[in-house]
Amino acid sequence: MLSSIAGLLRLASLVICLIVIAAFAIFAIDQTKGASAHQQQELKVGTREAATSTPKTAPAHESSLHEAIDEASDKLTSPFSGVTSGSSSEWAIHGVNLLLTLVVYGFGLGFLARVIRVRFP
Repeated sequence: MLSSIAGLLRLASLVICLIVIAAFAIFAIDQTKGASAHQQQELKVGTREAATSTPKTAPAHESSLHEAIDEASDKLTSPFSGVTSGSSSEWAIHGVNLLLTLVVYGFGLGFLARVIRVRFP
């Protein structure tokens, strides 16, 4: 009975880590695409004019899978929002949330599953 719980904890740990890693990867890809578009705009218009004008960005069209991953990641990382509440950097917020989630859910649940298997064979 307890070995099946340990297996379930390991599976939950793996799924949670994959969701948060996928959300971070999507965030990083979106940020690099936005940076590339901004740099191209600066090169077309010129550095001085681009600095004074605000770039027009099209609304992001997210797929339902993208939205589901983002929502799940937001719920999973919400316990750590207090740690990053003072930061204005999106990279810092997402990076710290990723690391804390991997440590708590990845290592923590994996460790708990191993303890259950060793203590209660």
